[in-house]
Amino acid sequence: MDSQDWQSVEYQRGLDRYKSSGGVPHPLLRVFVGYDHVEAQAWHTLTHSILMRSSVPVSFSPIKQTLLPEFTRPRDAKQSNEFSFTRFLTPYLARFHGWAVFMDCDMMLRTDIGELLSLLDDRYAVMCCPHDYVPKQRTKYLGNVQHAYPRKNWSSFMAFNCGHEYTRRLTPMYVNQASGLDLHRMIWAEDAVGELPLEWNWLVGEYDYNPDAKVVHWTVGGPWNEAYKDCDYSDEWRAEMTSMNHALSDGENHAAA
Repeated sequence: MDSQDWQSVEYQRGLDRYKSSGGVPHPLLRVFVGYDHVEAQAWHTLTHSILMRSSVPVSFSPIKQTLLPEFTRPRDAKQSNEFSFTRFLTPYLARFHGWAVFMDCDMMLRTDIGELLSLLDDRYAVMCCPHDYVPKQRTKYLGNVQHAYPRKNWSSFMAFNCGHEYTRRLTPMYVNQASGLDLHRMIWAEDAVGELPLEWNWLVGEYDYNPDAKVVHWTVGGPWNEAYKDCDYSDEWRAEMTSMNHALSDGENHAAA
């Protein structure tokens, strides 16, 4: 299938979805992805994996610390990336309105992110996958220490109900001053933490291979790191990256024109 045919198929799919919804457009799903310059390749591959499978309109925003002057928190010796704490500014950046998703950049989507919408429950301030595990390894990518703590990795994939009274506590002032454990253990959400199926944040290397995983998360190290190039789902990630980087030849460009 050449580029022109592919675009026509995608257009028709979008038109069919619009008609099946009764002509009512889907709401925009806002996705915020943690950005760290050492994993820029992973960031772009993740967003590509979402965009190419989504049945609903999506927008992407990088959580990039240098673009957030209101974030003044000193770097913590235990944090392993640049968005360890800035992730909690997602509701603030979404203007405390509607739902917004935060994701670590070392992930890949294997399904339609539109499926997530049916799982969201307005009773909760935040929804996430309730992992209950002790890390198998003591170190992870780039030699960072793999710290263990209650509710570890719950905050790596979060669906925020941004207008909820508890979520509105996540102001820049609070995020700058609250303890790291209080933020990541979601003490701010009290009893309003909802559960998503673990398939929405499947921890590669911690959990066995799962063909039904919807979001795979290379929390220890991903296939863009030489040491983890042959880990679970690595072939899928490389195929996704290749698809993202595909450029038409001059002949194909001419034919499409």
